[in-house]
Amino acid sequence: MNFLQFQKKFPNEKSVIDYYINLRYQGVPACSHCGSISVYHRQDSPKKFQCMDCNNTFSVFKGTIFENSSTDMVKWMYAIHLFLNGKKGISGLQLMREVGVTYKTAWRMLKQIRLAMGGEEFKDCFETIVEIDETYVGGKPRKGNKGRNDKDEDNTPKRGRGTKKTPVIGVIDRDNKKVHAKVALPNQDGKKLTGKQLMLLQSNVTIPIQNFTSI
Repeated sequence: MNFLQFQKKFPNEKSVIDYYINLRYQGVPACSHCGSISVYHRQDSPKKFQCMDCNNTFSVFKGTIFENSSTDMVKWMYAIHLFLNGKKGISGLQLMREVGVTYKTAWRMLKQIRLAMGGEEFKDCFETIVEIDETYVGGKPRKGNKGRNDKDEDNTPKRGRGTKKTPVIGVIDRDNKKVHAKVALPNQDGKKLTGKQLMLLQSNVTIPIQNFTSI
């Protein structure tokens, strides 16, 4: 997602909050005090909701890195966007300039983002160091093979993502040098190598690897 796409998707803080509610609550926020769904959005505070049953005010961000933050949610989302797309990471000074916050705020945001990505619930999941990579199997298109659109604009065969070749994900265990590979079949939308497919590490590293072909 480029900057223009980001602006279109998250034009204001409310759009970010609505996006978050759809992800966490499937569009129906529940009171953190009594669990009731009879709630309404407070107009004086976009991050707060009011429960009509227990009459308590609660934040939909309770228990997250955004809970006690006064920073605009658009800035939070853009910071996460920069963090995830920076191949070499991003410094506090760079984030300060890009997002328009103080260095202290930028440093805290980066710390909270790293904490969230650390996955405390999976801290005991990985018992060894592994490496993961993908390759594409299928060979170059034959000359004169009409009907193939597996080429770039300059008429050269595509390589990697975007091609019709079959992606294969490989995982190697650094300790015993065992290599495991699995074909990344398209999901229901026809997409290959999605985030959910790459989460195979989560369920296969600490237990005997299932549904894999050992090499």
